[in-house]
Amino acid sequence: MKSKVYFVPVEDAEDISAVNGKLRLLLDESRVLVFAEEVKKVGVKLHFGEEGTDAFVRPAHLRLICDEIAEEGAVPFLSDANTLYRGKRLNSKDHLGVATAHGFTREAVGADIFIPDENKKEDVTEVQIDQQFIKTAKVGRCFVDADAFIAVTHFKGHGLTGFGGTLKNIGMGCATREGKLAQHCDAAPNFYEDKCVGCGECEKVCPVNAIYIADDRAVLIKEKCIGCASCVAACPNMAIFIDFGAGDEVQKKMVEYTYAILKDKKGKAGFLNFALRINKECDCWRFGTRRIAPDVGIFASTDPVAVDKASLDLVNASCGKEIFKEVHPKQHHLLQLEYAQKIGLGNLDYELVKV
Repeated sequence: MKSKVYFVPVEDAEDISAVNGKLRLLLDESRVLVFAEEVKKVGVKLHFGEEGTDAFVRPAHLRLICDEIAEEGAVPFLSDANTLYRGKRLNSKDHLGVATAHGFTREAVGADIFIPDENKKEDVTEVQIDQQFIKTAKVGRCFVDADAFIAVTHFKGHGLTGFGGTLKNIGMGCATREGKLAQHCDAAPNFYEDKCVGCGECEKVCPVNAIYIADDRAVLIKEKCIGCASCVAACPNMAIFIDFGAGDEVQKKMVEYTYAILKDKKGKAGFLNFALRINKECDCWRFGTRRIAPDVGIFASTDPVAVDKASLDLVNASCGKEIFKEVHPKQHHLLQLEYAQKIGLGNLDYELVKV
């Protein structure tokens, strides 16, 4: 049986009022915020954006979503987990500061904002899943303890997974720093010698001192590298890359972490993909990346696999080609979706309902 994915087209992401009008129609038609059982607390997972970039779903859209949840009699909260790489989202205090700077305040979104602090035992938990690669997932407790869960995702490209949608937002985004490390640890960077100028930005951000500068070039100590990709995001000259051609295992680990978050949320989870301002790389990139597709629209479903597959298909169709395959040619773009279906997270077959 096909899963339903609701879709509303958007031509101009910058027209916030018009987008919210369409978002309201989508929420009314899809009813992804109306749960089968009464719930009290709803965790809304999103990415607050990297410092200095605009790659995130706008606070005004979150306000509408939170208001709709409140109208159902529940209390929403917005949350994201801290990053593995160095930066302003490495710890809860600074991460909250970035969220505030980007307009995510209680007054603006109508909900509390909570960033789990891994230095507090009560903020983290372990979920036993006994999957192929991950036996115990280490995640933010707030995502597990919430009565219901909503993922609000900016759909875009991603160097590690080909594209980043709902599965990536949940699997990597809800993991603790230790959990993120468990997913990334098989990847080590390489350097384009002709682009590296020895500026030292990569050396500054490496959390394990695995990079040093010699003869005006960056040098990696591979034995120390933890694969966090901090250096990739920090390099102003795009001189660092990670060859993820053999990174299929990383995608599967990410999907298993998604399973950990959703395993007890049957009938109590909804997923929204904003295929707007579609960039080549992850929203974590400090310097931002180029747009690779026109604005497409917003997708809603109770199936995380179907919503990502529909988003992928329509973005590709808008470009007239497999755009994510073009910009990230070494990735197996359907792997995360195929594996997610295999372990029971959802369905690749979908019925698209245009609102």
